Amino acid sequence: MTTDINADWANLAKYRDANEKLKEISFARDRIVFVGDSITESWIEFSPEFFKENNIINRGISGQTTPQMLVRIKQDAVHLNPKFIVINGGTNDIAGNTGPSTPGMIIDNICSMAEIATKNDIDVALSTILPVYKYPSRDDIVDPPKTISFINSALSEYCKQNDLIFIDYYSPVVDEKKGLKSVYSTDGVHPTKEGYVVMEKVIRDTILTVE
Repeated sequence: MTTDINADWANLAKYRDANEKLKEISFARDRIVFVGDSITESWIEFSPEFFKENNIINRGISGQTTPQMLVRIKQDAVHLNPKFIVINGGTNDIAGNTGPSTPGMIIDNICSMAEIATKNDIDVALSTILPVYKYPSRDDIVDPPKTISFINSALSEYCKQNDLIFIDYYSPVVDEKKGLKSVYSTDGVHPTKEGYVVMEKVIRDTILTVE
């Protein structure tokens, strides 16, 4: 029997049971929720202690685009009553995982997630799309570095205008071609353990210093 992805397009089932269990824990307001795609989901596999020590809940789903994340932001983040939500997405939109997507659509989706969080009195941080020079086996995607730089700049400006924290993973891992440094990735898209170490430092220097 095959599963129809359209029956649960945003994969709300993935974390539904885990979310219900978390709601029963009294210290919910101390937690941080990371919402994202495979870059977020895989992070905990490389560094489970980072998540445990800092009470970070991982709500990444591999392959997801920002419209899918927007659908599940309430269930997988807001309803967990965290003190902080960190949003990282957009690279799969550029890769066309759920169809064509313009930079404006990506920016709107990410900003809409931020607005949902702030409307619910939850602090939110937006983070950069990691650099990509070329998506594997996707020669049809024209100039990913230009698109990524444009979106990151727009998100940075949005954070400035709305007094939100902007998390810059991009700058410490980008190479001279505006791709991901080979020391931090094996496929040019996803971080290695060394890449996540750099990202953890960025998190420690930003949201983990906020009272």
